[in-house]
Amino acid sequence: MMSKFAQVAAASVVALAMAACTPADDAPPAGSTAEMSSTTLAAALGSDGELDSLEQVVAAAGLGPVLEGVGPYTVFAPTDAAFGEAGPGDLASEANRAPAAALLRAHIVPGALTREDILAAIDREGSGKVEMRTMDDGLLSFSRDGDAVVVSAPDGATARLAGEQILARNGVIQPLDGVLVKAGA
Repeated sequence: MMSKFAQVAAASVVALAMAACTPADDAPPAGSTAEMSSTTLAAALGSDGELDSLEQVVAAAGLGPVLEGVGPYTVFAPTDAAFGEAGPGDLASEANRAPAAALLRAHIVPGALTREDILAAIDREGSGKVEMRTMDDGLLSFSRDGDAVVVSAPDGATARLAGEQILARNGVIQPLDGVLVKAGA
């Protein structure tokens, strides 16, 4: 018999996979001048060279097929440097599938959001901050710090958009200089 934690984790993975079955829009996001690629999010993670740790977490979580799917999603992707010298550690092990999936859900929002889209939303908002709901039903807050975009998670973890965004057929990868889940959270 499955433990309650395992049941909840399995249901969460199924819910994320089912969300991948929504219709895709092959056009770039509204208001964007960027061109989408023919590459999927999963393939883009593997070809970047700075996102190898996150690619390992995706594989361990068994969510590669979701990131190959229809989407669209925006993946706020911690770079290898964000994971540190230890890399993703135990999260890269299939034995830790549920925690790996939880970390990923906290870094993914539905829809394809370019950096320009995020900046435009911040500029339109009178408070200088916008929020987006993640696949784990959390809220990520986005604000400016000079020219940088700062992303804050509900547990207080923060990161900045770093490097070049990657436009894929089924979404966008926004590299981050940090992990949006505090250790032990």
